[in-house]
Amino acid sequence: MPKSKAQEIANEQDLDLVLMAGNSNPAVCKLMDYGKFKFDSIKKEKELKKNQKISELKEIQLSMRIDQYHINFKVKNAIKILENGDKVKVSLRMRGREQAYSKNAIEIVNKFILELADYGTNDKAPEIVGKNVIVVINPKKQ
Repeated sequence: MPKSKAQEIANEQDLDLVLMAGNSNPAVCKLMDYGKFKFDSIKKEKELKKNQKISELKEIQLSMRIDQYHINFKVKNAIKILENGDKVKVSLRMRGREQAYSKNAIEIVNKFILELADYGTNDKAPEIVGKNVIVVINPKKQ
C-alpha cells in the first residue's frame, strides 16, 4: 500500500503511522498510538532493571600464618557471600621472607577453595600477582 494511503488511514483512526522495518523492501509500517507504545517500552525496561541482580565482588584476605580456626571462620563468611549470589575474591598477602614460600601460599588458597567447592567454583587457578596470591570464586547456579 502506498505511504499516502496508509497515512490517510492513520489520520482517520486517530493513530500514528510508525516505521517498523525501514531496511526491508517494501518498508514495514504499523498503525499504533506511539505515545502509549513509548510508555510501555520504558515501563518494560524499568521492570527488567528492577528484576536484575547485580553481583558484587567481595574480598576475603588470608595470611601465610593463618590458623585452622580462622580459616573455618572465613569459610563460613565466604559461604554466606556465595549463597547471596556474590563473587568472592580470595587474596593471600605474602610479607617479607614469606615470598620465598609461594608454593605454601598457593596450597593454603587451594585448601580454602576445596572447602568452598560445594558453594562455588573458580575459573582460574590461584595466581601470584606481586606479593599476593589471588583467585576469584563464582557462586554455583541454583
